[in-house]
Amino acid sequence: MTAKSHKALNFEAAMTELEGIVADMEAGKLSLEHSLTAYQRGAELLAFCRNRLDDAQQKVRILEGDVLKPYITETGAA
Repeated sequence: MTAKSHKALNFEAAMTELEGIVADMEAGKLSLEHSLTAYQRGAELLAFCRNRLDDAQQKVRILEGDVLKPYITETGAA
């Protein structure tokens, strides 16, 4: 992906696009050539999403004083 597409893309949009690629590939809708292109795009999107998640986790660590705490719901389940 180019720097421009990184700026225009957010996590949710990347996940939506990635889910669409996976669905098309699983359904066998793509030719071999298109499958390879889709796979490459999917790998780029996956790296983008992982990077955003890592960034978010780092921010949470900073906010929590580097001690991650389990998420407890209102029902008390983690």
